[in-house]
Amino acid sequence: MDVLHERCAGIDISKRDAKVCVRTPNPKRKGTFTQQTTTFGATTNAIVDLREHLLDADVTLVVMEATGDYWKPFYYLLTEELNVILVNARQVKNLPGRKTDVSDAAWLAQLGSHGLVRASFVPPQPVRELRDLTRTRSQLTRERAQVVQRLEKLLEDAGIKLSAVVSDLMGVSGRAMLQALIDGQRDPRVLADLAKRRMRSKIPELSQALTGRFREHHAFLTRVYLDQYDHLSGAVRQLTARIEEAMTPFRPALDLLDTIPGVNRAVAEVIVAETGGDMDRFPSDKHLASWAGLCPGHHESAGRIRSTRVRPGNPYLKGALGMAAFGAARTKDSFLQARYKRLTARRGPIKALVAVEHSIITAIWHMLNDNVPYHELGGDYFTRRDPERATRRAINQLNQLGFTVTLNPREDTA
Repeated sequence: MDVLHERCAGIDISKRDAKVCVRTPNPKRKGTFTQQTTTFGATTNAIVDLREHLLDADVTLVVMEATGDYWKPFYYLLTEELNVILVNARQVKNLPGRKTDVSDAAWLAQLGSHGLVRASFVPPQPVRELRDLTRTRSQLTRERAQVVQRLEKLLEDAGIKLSAVVSDLMGVSGRAMLQALIDGQRDPRVLADLAKRRMRSKIPELSQALTGRFREHHAFLTRVYLDQYDHLSGAVRQLTARIEEAMTPFRPALDLLDTIPGVNRAVAEVIVAETGGDMDRFPSDKHLASWAGLCPGHHESAGRIRSTRVRPGNPYLKGALGMAAFGAARTKDSFLQARYKRLTARRGPIKALVAVEHSIITAIWHMLNDNVPYHELGGDYFTRRDPERATRRAINQLNQLGFTVTLNPREDTA
């Protein structure tokens, strides 16, 4: 194979150190290469020494594997003066057996010298900081939801069925009743009378639901869960305010994404944070969908297709698109809802949601690439595209119900 980089280095990174293999031409025998493997620490000073070592060797390409978060200090320091690419571990797997950190470093150097590796997308620093904010907010939001689930289990243990009547335990009425329980009130009628506004119509059901065996033990844990919920809510509000400030340069992209059915402000912020809001790094909408993990898998052997499951992709982006797909599937008279209903009857709801996510990510690429808002095709798009097929389907459904159909076109359409 052709050698694209005669002086190449491969780095296998762990938490405490890194094995560095420098591959250079052999001065004694033309056409051959020598490999020198050295171990460097993972501290900042050790990485600076590694950078000087690679510069002295006139290395033109450095290949490192994405191992957890341990690659970050190496990548950030080495990219200041060297050509460094980060590669996906699943794309550079060596042959099984004889696996060591030293052999992994040598394998990375060999792949890099022949140009057989593809660089992973590492966003610039402002986008990385924005990612940290949105990912932390998503994690704290999940933790807050888990606190509510723990509280609901605790109330079940006390025989309190409040969640069966109140849709939101942390709403105004729910919090008032929980606080009264903590303060020692046990009369179901007094507790039910704390309901506010529309919940007042459910006072009889609340009286039944609030009858239980709520003890001091339950009051203590309820107070702990409420304090934890309030603390997480405060942290989420702080993160949201910080994200609003960091999103200032990306305001045009956010305004475009808000026009997509099912995409709210929080989802749009995650999409911008994960993609960077710049579609120049993705040659086409298919590349973006593949990077997000929303393309069917390819696994064919002996003429048989074994699996078409989507690959993992970016979990944060897929999670946000999943929420957008749920919202879009419930948006009336929209193309995405029509697409969901059309596919869910044949392929099931899960595959239909993935297809809607693929449609959304495709629209995102075109919108951000061309700087245009979302164009709604309408809920009757498929009917307008092929009216004869829609007519045949309607006739078949009526025939299955035992009706004989005669079509008479209207005068205004004749």
